[in-house]
Amino acid sequence: MSISSARPPQSPTDPLRLSQRASLVEPFHAMDVFAAAGRARQAGVDVISLAVGQPADPAPTAVREAAMAKAAEGRVSYTNALGLDMLRQAIADHYRDFYGVTIPASRVAVTSGSSAGFNLAFLALFDHGDRVAITRPGYPAYRNILAVLGLEVEEISTAETGYLTADSLREAHARKPLKGLLFASPANPTGASMPDDALQEIVEVAAELGIALISDEIYHRLNYSRPDVTAAAFSDDVVIINSFSKYYCMTGWRIGWMILPERLVRPVERLAQSLYISASEISQIAAAQAFHCSEELDVIRLRYQQSRELMMDALPRLGLPLLAPMDGAFYAYCDISAYSEDSQAFARTMLDETGVAASTGIDFDPIEGHKSLRFSYCEKPERVAEAMERLKDWLNAG
Repeated sequence: MSISSARPPQSPTDPLRLSQRASLVEPFHAMDVFAAAGRARQAGVDVISLAVGQPADPAPTAVREAAMAKAAEGRVSYTNALGLDMLRQAIADHYRDFYGVTIPASRVAVTSGSSAGFNLAFLALFDHGDRVAITRPGYPAYRNILAVLGLEVEEISTAETGYLTADSLREAHARKPLKGLLFASPANPTGASMPDDALQEIVEVAAELGIALISDEIYHRLNYSRPDVTAAAFSDDVVIINSFSKYYCMTGWRIGWMILPERLVRPVERLAQSLYISASEISQIAAAQAFHCSEELDVIRLRYQQSRELMMDALPRLGLPLLAPMDGAFYAYCDISAYSEDSQAFARTMLDETGVAASTGIDFDPIEGHKSLRFSYCEKPERVAEAMERLKDWLNAG
């Protein structure tokens, strides 16, 4: 069950040697842990995987029924690069109904998951060498995609407050001007959520300083501390990225969306035509039903809340204090320094000796992450409770 990050040796004369861009991409260690947990399961180990942010529940019933009905037709086709009109309108309606914000469907772009949305946003907004800020700790794919595209990454620590502040943005820009900023609320890996006034101030300061703003709102509807507020409520010039993966339990369907400033719609469309052609038609048709499934999905959300309360109580008592408030998403980000300052070794040993898998902090924070772990609580509450009991026995905590 070893988790390796070693790169294969390369010869300078090898015609298949890696490009410099590919060499810049670090492994996503959470997925390595996920794979190791899978191998352990195949070997008969009762693994409780708290490593990956993947809901334990399937997509809602109406979503699956719509997909099966479309599949039964026998023909699944390309769509417009920006997505089916009916799904774009459904997303626009969601902003009106859920946030009270008017977004024309013409500004909605449907993407192959949020990952494609990040690629399209970066390519549309930034040129090689531009400096783009992200938060630390933060989702590792941000850093990796930016690096592959030849962009300079500035990481702004959120250790003091748990979320990005306008003051820290000003300080980063003063050190060396920024072209862009990407942030998430609720955040991965911490689960911390930005207060409404702090979000509005970020939007205003970014506009004042000429910084293009990308708001990752993939964990909206999983905010337990305050109502969700979209950055689109404060400006039409923010790029919003979201997905059906998390709250809607549709990770493998690979379907997400962007809300774009009007002037970016056509550039993003041109990029999407060449990079992706379109998101899956069957996933688009199914996703349009997801907005009608809140009753079913809120039952799942309630289970997340139960697991959250379990972890909030158990982890500090196990000597694994929280590094940020668990406001939303489905993560607990913990300090393991009482036991180890090598999160990779700690995670490997924990998996081997307890069957509990968690993500290593170095994915999210290359500076301080060797002292932290991220636990996901989107497993069923009874499995989360069992995991906490196993850790209690393993750590000899009373």
